Amino acid sequence: MPKEKLLQLLREITEERIPFNKLIGIKIESLGMDSLGIRFEMRPELIGNFKRGNLHGGVISSVMDVTGGMVAWTGIMKKMEGQSFEEISQRFAKIGTIDLRVDFLRPGLGKYFIATGTTLRTGNKVSVTRMELHDDKGTLIAVGTGSYLVG
Repeated sequence: MPKEKLLQLLREITEERIPFNKLIGIKIESLGMDSLGIRFEMRPELIGNFKRGNLHGGVISSVMDVTGGMVAWTGIMKKMEGQSFEEISQRFAKIGTIDLRVDFLRPGLGKYFIATGTTLRTGNKVSVTRMELHDDKGTLIAVGTGSYLVG
């Protein structure tokens, strides 16, 4: 199956098939084999500190986890290039978070937020990723690393 079709499937799964992602309002802004960008709008339901009005830390962690998982998936796609759709899909079903670390650097204040991610290393069993979350002005809000079971 061509990379473009697999990436489109990943987009559809992330935006449409996972109810929690829909609840947050995740939209994929850019998606490639080496990096991606996820955007979501600030809404009152996502506020963690009602006095300050900033983004809830759980939302930040969740978006970082989605970003890391997607980056892990693209790493597996690259490793499995040339294999059948069925083989690649079976690997996708096995992806799961092993470890997630998020460093909260600033309060999440803004109209929207963008999470980006890259792969640090993808092996046969584990993928390690790096993620960042920026606000609408480009200010770095949080950084994270994630380890994902991929095989």
